[in-house]
Amino acid sequence: MLRKFKINVNGEEYIVEMEEIGGAPQPAPTAPAPTPVAEEAPNATAASTERPAEESSAPVTPPSQASGEAMEAPMPGTVLKVLVSEGEQVTENQPLLVLEAMKMENQIVASTDGTVTGIHVNEGQAVDAGAPLITIG
Repeated sequence: MLRKFKINVNGEEYIVEMEEIGGAPQPAPTAPAPTPVAEEAPNATAASTERPAEESSAPVTPPSQASGEAMEAPMPGTVLKVLVSEGEQVTENQPLLVLEAMKMENQIVASTDGTVTGIHVNEGQAVDAGAPLITIG
């Protein structure tokens, strides 16, 4: 059973809903039925799936061509910024790129010292967890 309470904290008033534990179980909420989508024009679908032209034009090295082990994305997200370039010397714990996940910016750092032998993503690219990001050889 949900109960509402009015709480005053430092002069600010808040309305809080709390569930009573140990009370009668509440029925699970039902999901709304899917709404049918109207048919779109053929060009509208193609335009909505294209990537923006503003993505970085830096070449992306396929993981199979780079020497060394590719660092993988720890979580799904969007590459906001690549901080290194191919051929650059990096040290352990040096930031390599910024990955946005769940509206938080996460720095992906080098796991070892070495040379960047491959960059497998572009700025603005969405990546899945486990996707290859950067190879250090």
